[in-house]
Amino acid sequence: MKYFLDSAKIDEIREAYDTFGIDGVTTNPNHIMNSGKPFFTVIGELASFVREKGIEGWQRFPVSVEIDPHLNDADEMVRMGAEIAAKCPNFVIKIPCTLAGITAARRLEQKGVRTNLTLVFSGSQALIAAKNGSLFVSPFLGWKENSGEDPRDYIRDIVTAYRNFGFYGKTEIICAAVRTGKQFVDCAVAGADIVTAGLQVFKDSFYHPFTDYGLAKFQAAWDNTVTE
Repeated sequence: MKYFLDSAKIDEIREAYDTFGIDGVTTNPNHIMNSGKPFFTVIGELASFVREKGIEGWQRFPVSVEIDPHLNDADEMVRMGAEIAAKCPNFVIKIPCTLAGITAARRLEQKGVRTNLTLVFSGSQALIAAKNGSLFVSPFLGWKENSGEDPRDYIRDIVTAYRNFGFYGKTEIICAAVRTGKQFVDCAVAGADIVTAGLQVFKDSFYHPFTDYGLAKFQAAWDNTVTE
């Protein structure tokens, strides 16, 4: 299972790349806003980062960039998606799971622009992404769990359906809005291709108090070992 960082802050992306070996990045308008920088400045930094690291190309390190969420016309979505994709070979265009969005995603894929169908909350939505050939589909976990739903069956159902019809591995499943270490494991057990999460979620999922306990115990033993 691959790890993507859900962020638009270049310092976080550098840290996650160096520490966790992330395999890609996902952004959204909220992340762009939180960066405190204009949209095109942020995506310019992302393009510079992949060039600097020598990981150009969506096949090596995909970076999902979302179009203007106000757009609800397929022609306008395709136009903006193509404009963004032309700026960097790593950019995968995030398209919302609306009727106009799935039309635009289908047309972009036919033009050779890779897409990520986002804001997916059901198995039936996920099937459309695969049928239309999107590179990624992004079913959200955290938001569903916040509303009292258990997202584990929902992810397992998507994985099973993709396997049943030959979509598995062609349209990769990005478990989005992942907020806990348990959700990381649930996604891995279900067979999802990717999880994407914020940097602090990665750090929290890695922490365990018994590691600190054991390290302190071994440090004390080291310090109290008889020396010659």
